Amino acid sequence: MIERYTLPEMKRIWSEENKFQKWLEIEIYACEALAELGEIPAEAVEVIKEKAAFTVERILEIEEVVHHDVIAFLTCVAEQVGEESKYIHLGLTSSDVGDTAQSVRMKEAGEQILSRLEKLHEILLEKAQEYRYTIMIGRTHGIHAEPMTFGLKMLLWAAETQRNIERLQRAIETISVGKISGAVGTYANIDPRVESHVCARLGLTPAKLSTQVLQRDRHAEYMNTMAVIGCTLEKMATEIRSLQRTDIREAEEFFAKGQKGSSAMPHKRNPIITERISGMARLLRGNALAAMENVALWHERDISHSSVERVIIPDSTTALDYMLKKMIDIISNLLVYPEKMKHNMERTGGLLFSQRMLLALVDKGISREQAYELVQRNAMECWRTGKKFKELLAADEEVAKLISPDELDGIFEYSHYLRHIDRIYARFGL
Repeated sequence: MIERYTLPEMKRIWSEENKFQKWLEIEIYACEALAELGEIPAEAVEVIKEKAAFTVERILEIEEVVHHDVIAFLTCVAEQVGEESKYIHLGLTSSDVGDTAQSVRMKEAGEQILSRLEKLHEILLEKAQEYRYTIMIGRTHGIHAEPMTFGLKMLLWAAETQRNIERLQRAIETISVGKISGAVGTYANIDPRVESHVCARLGLTPAKLSTQVLQRDRHAEYMNTMAVIGCTLEKMATEIRSLQRTDIREAEEFFAKGQKGSSAMPHKRNPIITERISGMARLLRGNALAAMENVALWHERDISHSSVERVIIPDSTTALDYMLKKMIDIISNLLVYPEKMKHNMERTGGLLFSQRMLLALVDKGISREQAYELVQRNAMECWRTGKKFKELLAADEEVAKLISPDELDGIFEYSHYLRHIDRIYARFGL
């Protein structure tokens, strides 16, 4: 796991202690069901509940000899329980215990990430409101296009985050299944009612059909959802990194007192956290690919998926939990510079009004092709000479025949680009 970035709740979820505790709960719940079915003495279950215990150290010690984690766990528990331990794990396979416990932990991890996503969504909506009318240049291909507002960026990210919330809710539901169906999933040596009881106690749904394992398309969906959420965070991080560039500097990560940006250059304020998020998103995508590779197993199962999942599932959920926490911090403390946005908007000498000018000329009755040529030749002159676009248009005799000075002034108004902002926000109940 990515220990350096592990936050307390994820550390608990993916700890060996929690894993073995889930295993123990599954074994005890199975014993409860077997007793209700009259297959084992009820008194034995009470003894098991009272005495069953383990230590991670002892399990690992036994595993060094037996080279089987579930057998090592069962041996450790049996040492504590005594004779009644013979009723533990009756008719179960290792995967009954391991896969079902894994589902519980993936559900817990997913719910932890879901809480972070909901917080991020809340903050993005707050920032969208704060910068609702903060005008800035929109860029396509990295080149100035037309004005928009900084609030729309935040609102766009909030909308995508809401979709991620919905995706994750579905992925949690997909993975919240268990199986206690025995070897190859036929229930030959375990009553299906045991599975129902165990799953109900764990807050899971019994898989309609399993082999010896839960089918790994579920895990692949879960992991791909993690990767998609990571892509959204990378998208946000990349935009912030771009806006923080010295020649743009419209927004930047908060720079704390005492923070250092470079060992050599004291002036540096680098976007280190957003760069970190961009990098970690690549891990999530790589792990998602590995999860898809796990879907195809030999016949009713092999264990080629097992070694992979021991790494990718804790790593991805841990990484994403950390990434979300950092992005929440970044958005909450984002430094935004409206004056620099206005300055940058004016750097092209009014070229951002080219489409308005084009449409105004077409409205005067000339062809779109002719209007485009009139606007473009003045735009290219603006690029070449640095002269103001509006002045070039006013001096163009062909344009002046069609557009009056007052009309030209009206075309070069920023307010035009804000006229439907409230309508967009209303779609979000804002």
